[in-house]
Amino acid sequence: MTNRDVRLSRGELKALLLSDEDGFRQALQTVVQEVLEAEMTEAIGAEKGERTSYRSGYYERKLVTRVGVLELRVPQDRAGRFSTELFERYQRSEKALVSALVEMYVQGVSTRKVKAVTEELCGHSFSASTVSEATMRLDEALKAFFTRRLEESYPYLILDARYERAREAGVIASQAVLVAIGVDWEGRRQVLGVELANRESHSSWREFVTGLKNRGLAGVEFVVSDDHPGLRAAIREVLPEAVWQRCYVHFLRNALDYVPRKVDDDCLMELRWFYDRRDLAEVKRDLAQWIAKWQAKYPKLVNWVEDNIEETLSFYRLPLAHHKHMKSTNMLERLNQEIKRRTLVVRIFPNPRSCLRLVRALAVEIHENWLEATRYLNMDHLREHKKESLRALAA
Repeated sequence: MTNRDVRLSRGELKALLLSDEDGFRQALQTVVQEVLEAEMTEAIGAEKGERTSYRSGYYERKLVTRVGVLELRVPQDRAGRFSTELFERYQRSEKALVSALVEMYVQGVSTRKVKAVTEELCGHSFSASTVSEATMRLDEALKAFFTRRLEESYPYLILDARYERAREAGVIASQAVLVAIGVDWEGRRQVLGVELANRESHSSWREFVTGLKNRGLAGVEFVVSDDHPGLRAAIREVLPEAVWQRCYVHFLRNALDYVPRKVDDDCLMELRWFYDRRDLAEVKRDLAQWIAKWQAKYPKLVNWVEDNIEETLSFYRLPLAHHKHMKSTNMLERLNQEIKRRTLVVRIFPNPRSCLRLVRALAVEIHENWLEATRYLNMDHLREHKKESLRALAA
């Protein structure tokens, strides 16, 4: 992604913010206007005011944001070829959020407070027809993204779920948001799928993962998830060739069920340290010592760990450089945090469809950011690791 020089000095920004209660909106409007000017300069290779026949004035454009409506002047070139993705990318998740809020108001689910939030969030209210039209366009774009053909191979797959509340048939119920993230051979994270289910179950997870395979998901060598039995069964059934890694963070949380409420010694901390070892041999040696040390005091915990810890150590089959990222589902943390931050505004969705719309819009936004960011993993480590494993087998 190209870095752009936005010329807004600290003094100018401070003056805008302190000017009045509308300072944040004005500051954002100034920054976005500068971005548009920088994009035009980059596109035509000439600064504003230079003698050139490429520029051709401006047209007015409004951009709805959470701090109000920005009044912008979009530069034009004479050939009419200049375009910016800024509006579409910025507003995709905004449209979904606004749609969810307005649906609540239109359907009578919300109170006057929701209307006030909508107007404060967007700077003005929306007619039902405007919302309907925007929602239709957004739904079409999101459907196209989440039914796209998966042409690449994804050696790493991360599966997780979170819950949101939605109203269905007059009843408020939890909806499971199923999410799949893949890491391709370029080392970049990609959002592969986001679906809603009434609950996490073997059938819902199997349908979700099977849908990914039907879209072309291939080359999966390593899957990370929690220990949900339905998800485990679906992975074994649909991706039998993949090695499964039980998220160690979830494992450590589960361990709390096998010790007293207040544990004052280092038992759990020492258990956590196993996941920082360099190789599996070192883990097994230290685990034997840990078992001998704590067996008498915490027999339930020790027995449970002995029965289950092997599932959390699969990441030791990967190159050392990938251990940190592939031993848990934490790479989904940014996505889940952003979803939680936005869905808290809505709290209870008027229907499952509006919930899926917002979550998917946020997922696409983060997907694009991941593609433009520095690659997440160096996959040369995995390529070399596989070669070394083959050489070891041949020896």
